[in-house]
Amino acid sequence: MSFTIELLPAFADNYIFLVSDRDLGLAMVVDPGDGDVVLRALKERELYLALILNTHHHSDHIGGNDKLQLEFGAPIIGPAKEKGFIPGISRAVSHGDTLTFSALRGEVLATHGHTDGHVSYYFPQIKALFCGDALFSLGCGRLYEGNTTEMWESLKLLRALPDDTNIYCAHEKSADNAKFALAIDKNNEALKLRAAEIDALRKQGKPTIPVTMGVEKLCNPFLRTDQPDLRRALAKAGVAAEDADAAAVFGMLRSAKDHFGQQRI
Repeated sequence: MSFTIELLPAFADNYIFLVSDRDLGLAMVVDPGDGDVVLRALKERELYLALILNTHHHSDHIGGNDKLQLEFGAPIIGPAKEKGFIPGISRAVSHGDTLTFSALRGEVLATHGHTDGHVSYYFPQIKALFCGDALFSLGCGRLYEGNTTEMWESLKLLRALPDDTNIYCAHEKSADNAKFALAIDKNNEALKLRAAEIDALRKQGKPTIPVTMGVEKLCNPFLRTDQPDLRRALAKAGVAAEDADAAAVFGMLRSAKDHFGQQRI
């Protein structure tokens, strides 16, 4: 069994993910915001598109659905709670559902918060998590439709995946996220190492993902709001009481991130 996962850059900082079974000449695409980008990649690699996955309904994730479906007739899988907003959707899925591509079996995880029905797709055979805008390296998505409790529960669900899970998030935001993370978690040595790695990769024009869940669990403040060392640091800085509810602390961090620089996700 041989599969490849490629990052196809789109727009300002999006990644579209092309998963291919080269032996069979088949491909699956995740969050194809730009259909032309995907069509070019498929043609260059002589692949036939067999499946389209959407994590949520935002246009930079679904914009290429119609063009790709018209060209290949590929079924589109997306979140049930957002099926009315996803063009061409063939199957609406919810937490616990499964899907297949070639010999791969994927699991649907409810990761609500960024949008009301956001889902992520986990493929344990290739140790891959496609999490859209729920989780980023050293960050997480803005709360456009959900609330802090929903998002915190979503992040805990993702955090429970094996440490060797490769995180494929849909935006290149690691450098900006590192600035915020370092500002509020100054003494985290693992974070300092990851931030240096991110800086080196970006200077070379390389993507900062995938990154493993094990690394993110050590470095990403949004995954650590229930961890004693971060809680002590936040309490010392006057951000949140050390005994505050983890979801509330997460909400404070997310609000602080919203006002840190000009980044909007």
